[in-house]
Amino acid sequence: MRTRRSSPASRPIEVAIVGGGCGAMSAAFELTRPELAGRFAVTVYQVGWRLGGKGASGRGAAQRIEEHGLHVWMGFYENAFRLMRECYAELARDPGRCPIARWEDAFTPAPHIAVVDQLPDGGWLPWTVAFPAAPGAPGDPLPDGHRWTIATYVSRAVEMLRALLTHLDPAAESAAGAPPTDGAAQLRRMLRVGELTSLAAIVHAIGLLQAMLPAGAVSEQNLVVRLLDAVAAAARSQIEARAAADRAIERLWTVVDLTLATLRGIVRFGLLTHPQGFDAIDDYDCREWLLLNGCTARSLDSGYLRGLYDLGLSYEDGDPHRPRTSAGQAVRSMVRAFFTYRGSFYWRMQAGMGDVVFAPLYEVLRRRGVQFRFFHRLENVRIAWDAPQRHVEALEFDVQAEVAGGREYQPLIDVRGLPCWPAAPDYSQLVDGERLAREGRDFESWWDTRRVGTRTLRVSEDFDFVVLGVGLGAVPFVCRELVARDPRWRAMVDRVRTVPSQAFQLWLREDMAGLGWSGPPVHLSAFVEPFDTWADMRHLIAREQWPAPPRAIAYFCNAMPDLQPAPRRDDPTYPARARAMVRDNAIRFLEHDVCHLWPRAVDDAGRFRWSLLASSNGACPPGPAAFETQYWTANVNPSDRYVLALPGSSRFRISPLDRTYDNLTIAGDWTANGFNVGCVESAIISGRLAAHALAGSPALEAIVGYDHP
Repeated sequence: MRTRRSSPASRPIEVAIVGGGCGAMSAAFELTRPELAGRFAVTVYQVGWRLGGKGASGRGAAQRIEEHGLHVWMGFYENAFRLMRECYAELARDPGRCPIARWEDAFTPAPHIAVVDQLPDGGWLPWTVAFPAAPGAPGDPLPDGHRWTIATYVSRAVEMLRALLTHLDPAAESAAGAPPTDGAAQLRRMLRVGELTSLAAIVHAIGLLQAMLPAGAVSEQNLVVRLLDAVAAAARSQIEARAAADRAIERLWTVVDLTLATLRGIVRFGLLTHPQGFDAIDDYDCREWLLLNGCTARSLDSGYLRGLYDLGLSYEDGDPHRPRTSAGQAVRSMVRAFFTYRGSFYWRMQAGMGDVVFAPLYEVLRRRGVQFRFFHRLENVRIAWDAPQRHVEALEFDVQAEVAGGREYQPLIDVRGLPCWPAAPDYSQLVDGERLAREGRDFESWWDTRRVGTRTLRVSEDFDFVVLGVGLGAVPFVCRELVARDPRWRAMVDRVRTVPSQAFQLWLREDMAGLGWSGPPVHLSAFVEPFDTWADMRHLIAREQWPAPPRAIAYFCNAMPDLQPAPRRDDPTYPARARAMVRDNAIRFLEHDVCHLWPRAVDDAGRFRWSLLASSNGACPPGPAAFETQYWTANVNPSDRYVLALPGSSRFRISPLDRTYDNLTIAGDWTANGFNVGCVESAIISGRLAAHALAGSPALEAIVGYDHP
C-alpha cells in the first residue's frame, strides 16, 4: 500500500481510523509505537461518546457496570494480553491512587468452567471443572521461532487422551510400560492378534501412537487410522458400561470420544501436512465432521459440544435449532484453548471491559498524540473507481453533536480512582446539550439519524490511509459502493453472516449460596435457551458504588433471532421492540428455568422470588415489574452484531493485508486473520495485521497464531 499523493518528508502520514473496537484500537496502538518515531499521525472517528465496539461498557445508576454482553478472556489470547500488558506498563498508573494499576490487577485467573447436561426427567445437572494452572502467563515472550502447529496440537491431544484413560484405571499406566522404538511393528501385531482387550493395552497403544505421530502420520496413515478405530471400539467396550452407571465416568468418556474423533479426522483428512491446515475442513459443520470421524451421537449432544457452540453464539440466524459452526475453526479453537493456554484457562476482568481495556488504551493513545473525534457517524466510504489505482477518495460522516468551545470531548469519569466510561454522554460538554438530552438523542443507535451537521474527509487533505474498523454488519450500509461494484466485498457480506445477541444482568440481595449455587464462581454454558450462558460476577460488587451493596451479580447472554420483518432504518420502533423481546425472554427464563441453577431462588410454589433483585434506589416494585430495575440489552445495531464462523464462509473473508484498494485496510474479527471467529483475540490479530499493511510493523512472525501466507 502507499498513499495516493506523496507526503512531504516533514509531515507524518495521516491515518483515519473509523471505529473504536478491539481491531481499530490495536491498529492505532501499533501505528503509534514510539519505535516508529511519529511516522503516522492517527485520528480515530467514533460514533457516540465511547470506545469499545462490541466490548463497550458504561457506568449506570450506582456506578453499576453495564456491559454489551458477557466478556471473559481466555488464556491463549497471546496477542490481546501482550497488547494490554504493554499498555498498562506504558500507562504506569500509581497503585496508591488507582485500584487497577497493573495488568495483574486488571485480569485475574478464573480456572473454573461448567457445562450443563439435561437429565431424562427434564432437570439439568451442572458439571464444574477446575483447569490446572499452566506455566507462564499469556503474553509472556515465546521462544524465538516458536510456532504452534497441528503437529503440536496432535501431540498434546494424545497426551491428554492417555491421561484421561489412565485416570479411569491408574494401574493401566504402569502395566502399559514405556513405548518401544519399533512402534509401527508393535501396532500391527496388536491389531492383528486383537490385543486391545484392557485399558492397559489401550494406554500402551496410545503410547505407541504418540511415538509415531506426527512423523509417521503420512507414511503410516492407514495404520494410524486403523489403530484409532480399534482404540475407539475397545475403549467404548471397556468404558461405556461403567459410564452408564457413573456420570463422572460418562463425562470422561465423552471427552475421550470427542478426542479420538478429532485425532481420527486430523489423520484421515491429512491435516498434518495439508497446506490449508484446519481450513481444509472449513466446509463441514463441526458436529457433521466429528460424526463422520466416528464420534457417537451421545457425545455430539453433550454439554461439552453444546458449550462450544454457545461460546461462539454459533446459531444460524440466531435460531437455537440451527447450530452451525465451521469444523476447521471449531477444531482450531478447541486445540488452542485446551493446549496453549497459559496461567489460567479463563481470565476474569476486574471491572467492566470499558474500564479495564478501553479506558487504558484511550489514555495511552492520547498521550501518544492520537486525536479522537467522537460523535462522528460514518455514512459512506467513497471510492475513486476511475483512478489508475483504486483508492478511498473521501469519508462522509454525519456529525451527531458538537463539543462546546471547539474543545476535544473528555469522555472518562472517575469511579473510586478508576477512569471509566459513563453509560450516557456528558451533555454539559456539548453545544445545546440540554436540548439534546431532552430530545432523547440515542447517539449509538443506527436508527437515530439526527445530526447537527456533516463532515467530508478528503484524501491527501485530511487523510492518506484509512483503517476501516466498523463491524461487518455495518459494511453494507457504509461501503455501499464497494459492495455494489466489487464482487469480493459483495460475497463477503453475503456469506460471512452475523447475528444479534441478547444479554441481561442481575444484582441480587442474597449471595450465591443463598440462591442454591454451592460451587465456585464459574463461566457456565450449554444451559437452556434462550440464555444458555451464565457467569457469576460477584467479584464486581466492590467496583460499584451501591448505597446498600448487592451480595451477588449474574450475567446471562446468548444469540437472538432478528425480529420479522427484517430491520429497516426507516423503522425507528425496531430497537424498542427488540429490547422488549429480550426483557420478556429474561422474565420467562427467570420464572421457568433459573431454578435449575439456583434452586433457592424460587419460593415453595416454584415461583421466582422477585424480591431478590436489588435496585439502585433501594426499592423494587413487586412481581416481574422488578426486572425493570435491572439491565438488559438487545445488540441489534449493525456494527454490534456478532460474526459467525459458518461452514464454508472463511474463504469469503478479506484480509487486512489485501492490497486491492491503494489506501484502505480493514480491522475486526470479521476479517481473514488466521483465527476467524468472533472474539477479542481475532480482532486484535486483525488490528495488528492492518498496522503491518500500512507500516510493515509488527512483523508477521511476531503475530502469535497468524499462520497464513
